[in-house]
Amino acid sequence: MIRESFELDFQWPTLEPFLFCVHHYDLYPRGTTKLGPTQDQLQGRSIGQDFEPRDGFRMYHGEVVPGFPVHPHRGFETITIVRKGFVDHADSLGAAGRYGNGDVQWMTAGDGVQHSEMFPLLRQNEGNTVELFQIWLNLPRKSKRATPHFTMFWSEKIPQIQNPAEGATVTLIAGEFAEKNGLPPPPDSWASDPDHEVSVLLVQLAPHGKIRIPKASKKASRIVYFYEGDQLSLSGTRVGKRTGHLVHADRDLDLEATGTGAEILILQSKPIGEPVVQHGPFVMNSRDEIMQAFADYRRTEFGGWPWKKPDMTHGPEIRRFAKYPDGRIEEPQKT
Repeated sequence: MIRESFELDFQWPTLEPFLFCVHHYDLYPRGTTKLGPTQDQLQGRSIGQDFEPRDGFRMYHGEVVPGFPVHPHRGFETITIVRKGFVDHADSLGAAGRYGNGDVQWMTAGDGVQHSEMFPLLRQNEGNTVELFQIWLNLPRKSKRATPHFTMFWSEKIPQIQNPAEGATVTLIAGEFAEKNGLPPPPDSWASDPDHEVSVLLVQLAPHGKIRIPKASKKASRIVYFYEGDQLSLSGTRVGKRTGHLVHADRDLDLEATGTGAEILILQSKPIGEPVVQHGPFVMNSRDEIMQAFADYRRTEFGGWPWKKPDMTHGPEIRRFAKYPDGRIEEPQKT
């Protein structure tokens, strides 16, 4: 069943068409009026490039608010799954949003977009833990220069399959499971065609909980990331905590938490099967296309930056919303 295993560090190994997978888990302290840590908590950090989990949290590229100020992308998609805390999004299309506590943002960078992803510390009387996954999903050649697209999956709308008798819950971010379909991916996504067998699942198992993940085709690949818990059985093989496993996708996969509960991320897809050339924030099919991406960015800045600061945040109010490029405002209770 298991083809290959590896330890889980900060950035996790992937298989094409998944290009990148990272699990951010930061125990941020109480926030200030500037939505960041106090100056005392910033002392001694490599501000602007802080990836060491000092005192349980990182500032990443943020200087006042943790997160990732404005940066460009072309040629792929970002899927950001926020389990705890909040993320403030702003982009060169004029779109913006604040999402968290189970929400998912899916952005097709396509022809080129700039965006920022900041983690505002909204609570001033208690800690501000942030936990999220960011996954990069490649685009096929025909969609590399597609019009950028931004959408939000509110947690209230994301399908959850619960089996209390077996102690299992599956959150269906993409794909199909137990005769349910995930919310529609962006139109140019590799995931928009069911034949590509793209699946993104979050699995939670109670102590001794179990669940079966049905087999896919022989052409698909499947990786199981066991990121929380002490012991897990994969179709009868016990694996240790914080480990990843490339498994045979064309066989049913039985997951069982053999000790305490377990939390698992599963990524699955058929490969695109085209050349992948990546340089920093751009992913194309050839070196010439990468050089063109840099030239286009220098010339157009992918539409420029319409916001007043590079690390844009959206105020102190704890409010989830999405503002789309056409000016439409969406809130979860109104969807």
